[in-house]
Amino acid sequence: MTTLLPTSTAGSLPKPSWLAEPEKIWSPWALEGEQLIEGKQDALRVSLQEQMLAGIDIVSDGEQTRQHFVTTFIEHLDGVDFEKRETVRIRNRYDASVPSVVGAVSCQKPVFVEDAKFLRQQTNKPIKWALPGPMTMIDTLYDGHYKSREKLAWEFAIILNQEARELEAAGVDIIQFDEPAFNVFFDDVNDWGIATLERAIKGLKCETAVHICYGYGIKANTDWKKTLGSEWRQYEKAFPKLQQSKIDIISLECQNSRVPMDLLELIRGKKVMVGAIDVATNNTETPEEVANTLRTALQFVDADKLYPSTNCGMAPLSRQVARGKLNALSAGAEIVRKELTA
Repeated sequence: MTTLLPTSTAGSLPKPSWLAEPEKIWSPWALEGEQLIEGKQDALRVSLQEQMLAGIDIVSDGEQTRQHFVTTFIEHLDGVDFEKRETVRIRNRYDASVPSVVGAVSCQKPVFVEDAKFLRQQTNKPIKWALPGPMTMIDTLYDGHYKSREKLAWEFAIILNQEARELEAAGVDIIQFDEPAFNVFFDDVNDWGIATLERAIKGLKCETAVHICYGYGIKANTDWKKTLGSEWRQYEKAFPKLQQSKIDIISLECQNSRVPMDLLELIRGKKVMVGAIDVATNNTETPEEVANTLRTALQFVDADKLYPSTNCGMAPLSRQVARGKLNALSAGAEIVRKELTA
C-alpha cells in the first residue's frame, strides 16, 4: 500500500433486509436458489459501494455471501456432519449446538473463490478477504474423530492454505485469518496455534493478516468483556511469538477497549490494523475520537505500518449505524494523515 494510514474493515458489514434478517449473526437467508446467488451478488455490490462512498481504502465483500464467518466455510468440508450436533462451550463463553467432526476433514473445491473473483471484477482497489483461522474453527465444532484440538487444527491449516492460494490467484491482495480464539487459549496459541497459522499461509505471496478481537458486539461477548477488569492484557500472551511469525499484519481491538496501547510495542515492526471503531455500540464515533485512538497507536506503531480499521465485524449493527462508523473511520484517518504530512 502506498496510501498512508490505509483504512479497512476488520470483517462483516450489515446485510440488507431482502437478503437476511438485519442486525443478527447466523441469520437465515431470505432467498433461495438462483435468487439467492443473485441476491448475494447484489448485496456485495451494495456493500462495496458503501465502502467506496465512505472512502475506505482496502475494501472487502462485507461477508455478504456467507451466513457466519466460521461455519459457512466448514459447511463445504467433508468429514463434518451438520445433522449430528453436540453442545459445546464456545471460547469458554457461551454454549452452542455445533456440527460434529465424524471423519477425516477435506475440501473438494474452493469455497469463496468465485465470490472473490466477482468482487475483483467490481473494483480496482486493494481487496481483503477473511477466512476463519484454524484454532477458531476447531472451537466451533465437536470433534469425535481426531479427539485432538492440535491434530484437527493442522488439518484445517492445510485446507485453509489451499483456499488461500486460490484466493490469491483470484486477485485478493490481503488474506486475513480470524482468530478470536487467540484471546482465550493462550497456551495453545504459543504451543501450536501460531504454527498452524503459518502453515495456512505457506507459499503465499500476497499480504497476510491475523485478526484477534474480543468478538462481535453480542451479549455473550459484551458480558464477558465486563469480567476482564480495568486492563485487557490478553494480547500480551501472544504478541511476542506473533512478532516473530511470518504473518504480515496483526489486527487488534482498540476503540473503547481497555487494551493498554503500550502492548503494541511488543509487535514493533509488524503492520498493525488498529481497531478505531467500536462495534459493540450504536453510538457513532466522531472523527476526532478515531484520530485520538490512531495518535495513541502511533506512539508504538510506525506510521507506514498503521492501518486504521474497525474492532470487529459490524453484522449485528444497522446499515445506517455502520455507514456512519465507516465515514467516521475515514474522516479520523484523514485528520491524522494531514498531521503526519503537514
